[in-house]
Amino acid sequence: MKIAVDGPAGAGKSTIAKAIAKKLHINYLDTGAMYRTCAYALISRGIDVCDVQAVLSALPALDIRVEYLNQEQRMLLDGIDVSNRIRTQEIAKGASDVAVIPEVRKMLVAMQRDVAKRYDIIMDGRDIGTYVLPDADYKFYITASSAERARRRYLEMQSPEISLQQLEQEIIARDRNDMQREFAPLRQAEDAILVDTTSMNIEEVVAFVLNAIKIHE
Repeated sequence: MKIAVDGPAGAGKSTIAKAIAKKLHINYLDTGAMYRTCAYALISRGIDVCDVQAVLSALPALDIRVEYLNQEQRMLLDGIDVSNRIRTQEIAKGASDVAVIPEVRKMLVAMQRDVAKRYDIIMDGRDIGTYVLPDADYKFYITASSAERARRRYLEMQSPEISLQQLEQEIIARDRNDMQREFAPLRQAEDAILVDTTSMNIEEVVAFVLNAIKIHE
């Protein structure tokens, strides 16, 4: 089974995908964590993620791997678990910046497709249903208003680094960045089911997705 979950930043893709994975007893792959790990690796090496040539030069030396511990995805960089180091706003922005570089996407997409070949998987990101797994059995596009997405992200941050208004502006900018990139931009796949979660809670979204899968079986 292959399930693709796409959508913009802060829409709740990861939360929903994780819940669905548990309900269906399949593996969950957070592709965003892979891009965050790549950005973290570059930034920690003092490399400007917007300097394409510098990024390309550094890619061959990056050792990024995905492992599962008690069915929980962990991101390893050079054999070290960095899962808890990649959840800052700086790394989120860096992930969006490196994601527009085709060579970065090709490297990580190859890893993602390999995981999908070996496991029943639910995968979330920006281009899963349109590019990574175009043959996925089920596709969902999860979104919400920019104001609601900013509010959720703000509440997630234990010590907010920026104001709610600034966070919303960054989310809007990231949406534009993701949607306008030349290679595999963020968009809803033609055969994906649209789920607007602006006025829905987690339980309602999970129930909706599970019901959609049941109906299409």
